[in-house]
Amino acid sequence: MPDKVNIAAALASFDETWSPRIAAEVDDFQVKLTKLEGDFVWHHHDDADELFWVLEGRLLMRFRDRDDVWLEPGELLVIPRGVEHQPSAPGPCSVALLERAGVVNTGSAGGERTTAPKPLDP
Repeated sequence: MPDKVNIAAALASFDETWSPRIAAEVDDFQVKLTKLEGDFVWHHHDDADELFWVLEGRLLMRFRDRDDVWLEPGELLVIPRGVEHQPSAPGPCSVALLERAGVVNTGSAGGERTTAPKPLDP
């Protein structure tokens, strides 16, 4: 893994949406970059918090038990463990995630959108 990551170059290195790339590792955590567009699955993570940091575009975080939250570039939101949520991007959106290594992107939902994070291309 490189010592320095250029975020713009890293994001330009892939086009797939909802397919996180590991940009860095910090102790037991991974910094992941991903591109989003459209609706993801409703899910929660039983044993892990999840941080979403919007880099480009807009992200709507939907919740079943509280008001939805819009995130603009430069804004971040922590989803506490156990909270059901659905990320939704009305247009192209780039996000940095901070999660413990091994956290599955679809959490409790599983299904066809489950994907293991990939390393960034060198």
